[in-house]
Amino acid sequence: MLRNFLTVGGWTMLSRILGLIRDQLLAAFMGAGPLQDAYQVAFRLPNMFRRLFGEGAFNAAFVPMFSTVMVQDGRDEARLFARRTLGVMLAWLIFLCVLGEVFMPWVLRVIAPGFLQSGDRYALAVSLSRITFPYLVMICAAALFAGVLNGLHRFGMASAAYLAFNVVGIIAIIGASPFFPSVAYAAAWGVTVSGVVQLGLLAWACEKAQFGLMPLWPMLTPRIRLLLRRMVPGLIGSGVGQINLTVDTIIGTLLPAGSVSLMYFADRINQLPLGVLGAAAGTTLLPVLTRHLSAGDIEGAHAAQSRSMEYVVLLTLPAVAGLLVLAGPIMIVLFGHGSFTEHDALLSAQSLRAYAIGLPAFILVKVLSPAFFARGDTRTPVYVGIGVLLLNFVLNLLFMKPLAHMGPPLASSVTACVNVVFLAVLLQRKNALRLSGATLSHMGRVSIGALLMGLGLWGIEHVVGLPALFVTRALWLAGMVCGGGALYAVLLHGLGVADLAAMAARIQRRLLRKAQ
Repeated sequence: MLRNFLTVGGWTMLSRILGLIRDQLLAAFMGAGPLQDAYQVAFRLPNMFRRLFGEGAFNAAFVPMFSTVMVQDGRDEARLFARRTLGVMLAWLIFLCVLGEVFMPWVLRVIAPGFLQSGDRYALAVSLSRITFPYLVMICAAALFAGVLNGLHRFGMASAAYLAFNVVGIIAIIGASPFFPSVAYAAAWGVTVSGVVQLGLLAWACEKAQFGLMPLWPMLTPRIRLLLRRMVPGLIGSGVGQINLTVDTIIGTLLPAGSVSLMYFADRINQLPLGVLGAAAGTTLLPVLTRHLSAGDIEGAHAAQSRSMEYVVLLTLPAVAGLLVLAGPIMIVLFGHGSFTEHDALLSAQSLRAYAIGLPAFILVKVLSPAFFARGDTRTPVYVGIGVLLLNFVLNLLFMKPLAHMGPPLASSVTACVNVVFLAVLLQRKNALRLSGATLSHMGRVSIGALLMGLGLWGIEHVVGLPALFVTRALWLAGMVCGGGALYAVLLHGLGVADLAAMAARIQRRLLRKAQ
């Protein structure tokens, strides 16, 4: 499981790095203003579907069913199930896409009510949204192909294909902008074209795995009905984070122009650890839990769940400490160029700190939700999700005026923490989560290590401030990140969480075996 965790996490990290480059180009060309706001809203709707289906409800419902059919009824029956699912999915998505294209002006009135105050920004958002909306058809179909590959335990290609989104996006921004009225139009077309490329790559990977999937005429067979029953309520249960972000966007459009952009770029930095660890944990844990439970290995399922939580805490808490301390320098170095001013970067850093507070909770939701889905329980996360959605909306309204662009991120962080608490308590009551004393001790020592690392970075930052020139700023930030990582490793060694000498010896042995 750790190898698959690192495989998915590695590809996702590469995708996030390319996404960072893409976002730097968007910031440099469009800054934080009406044009950027219109593009981000146009991208939000199909992107929400991508995250819901690619990392949420569909994957949570389809992968366990697909794996069970594969084990119990064989490869051919599993392939038939996947083809029928693809047929039903495409019929529904194409219908939804046509409705979206026709009624987009009214859709924008719901998700971007603040744009109505500015006719130009509203008209631009409608035009851009009509360009990006077909992306949801391709990317949701791609999620099915990726789910099949994950069910076949081919995690590498399923994760690598998503690199295409950022590669195509970068090419569109740099190469296609001169041929469109603005960079926003080129970026919007890049989104839709990337969906075609991703779907093509995943379809090719399935063919290479001798598991080609041609859609069948949509029919609601008993298995498809069961899939829908498990998936539809799970859209809320597993997609609470994404729906909350959409609520944040709606509230952001009611704030001063540029607020949506400030929150977007902060979220993109927050998505580096969130996307890498959350996607890796959720994607790899679900098939493992399903396999253990199908075999009646309850203890194995508990051990896998606990180990995943330990990995998440180990890798997430230092990221939280680093983001809280270095948010300002990070946003200035990465985005403070061109039309995105240093003042914009510091305002966006405030949103980043608010997001970072809830980072462990955002990821733990993705670790705890599979424990319900693997047992066929999609209702419990739904009930919790509905409550969390209502809480997020209320907090957004309370924070909107006094905190401005920090309000929606802080509301999302608080509700994510509440979500984790409820999910963990309910799992324990169902005897589906057992945290041993050793696991709790491990998490406690990791927390102490991350806290001490954060205090160390805070002290160094106050002694050696951020330089004035870009090159020295970049070197300063790289030094702080590397130094923080080294300090964290030493602290974990001192706290008995990790044995650096044993790890170094193991790496040396593996390198020697490869050299031979």
